[in-house]
Amino acid sequence: MADGPWTDEENDLIVADYFAMLADDLSDRRYVKAEHNRALQGQIGRSKGSIEFKHANISALMPAFGQPILTGYLPRYNVQMALAEAVNRWLIANPEWVERLPKAATPGMGYVNDRLYLDTPPTMRNTPPPEEAEQMRTIARHFDVAAQQERNRALGRLGEERALAHERATLRDAGRDDLARKVIWVSEDIGDGAGYDISSFTPDGTPRQLEVKTTNGWDRTPFHISQNELRVAEENRDTWHLFRIYNNAREPRAFELRPPLDRHVTLTPTSFQARFD
Repeated sequence: MADGPWTDEENDLIVADYFAMLADDLSDRRYVKAEHNRALQGQIGRSKGSIEFKHANISALMPAFGQPILTGYLPRYNVQMALAEAVNRWLIANPEWVERLPKAATPGMGYVNDRLYLDTPPTMRNTPPPEEAEQMRTIARHFDVAAQQERNRALGRLGEERALAHERATLRDAGRDDLARKVIWVSEDIGDGAGYDISSFTPDGTPRQLEVKTTNGWDRTPFHISQNELRVAEENRDTWHLFRIYNNAREPRAFELRPPLDRHVTLTPTSFQARFD
């Protein structure tokens, strides 16, 4: 059996194996962990226990990358950066992988009476963040996970569809079919640049402007927000909402944040405009 630190090649192989099982898990396809373990033993010469431990290390990394966790492998933390780099390499090579799964919703499918469960925002809960949150934040910053999520156009579109369906279903359930028919998918029907994605209403007719941010992983995954979105949020504090959808790959849940956003999150500048004077 091999000993010592895992090589990049070994890390790449076990990360690919983890995502193969996760794809089966999310698609409700049968897979056997023991068979995957034995196959890896033959490929890399590591012990069964060592492979199981490394799979659990990968589970610890998944929330930091905004990804779902494989059922049955509880996270084990204090993960080496070399393994995080292997996860990052796989995600770069396989963008929008969840959205390509057979079970995944596809843009245009529509959602009928599909109200999302609205949770309490993380910053307003009575429970503190997990002890490992700082490690996950460090990894997310190092690999700019927010930028990766922003580039996932299919995921963003699916989230907006879910939010659109939620708003219409909420209004219909409140007996306001008239308002439900007036809900507009602004970013799709009009275009980007408005500073929000969905134009909706409360049951009493008050306007709601929703900027939708979606991830497949946990609720604390960082996300990008533009200067224009921040400006529109400040100018429309009474009507603007950040509609945050998370756990989208399994059982989508959501929460809302109201301006000022810096009351809930840390806003970090990620780009600057350069001009010649």
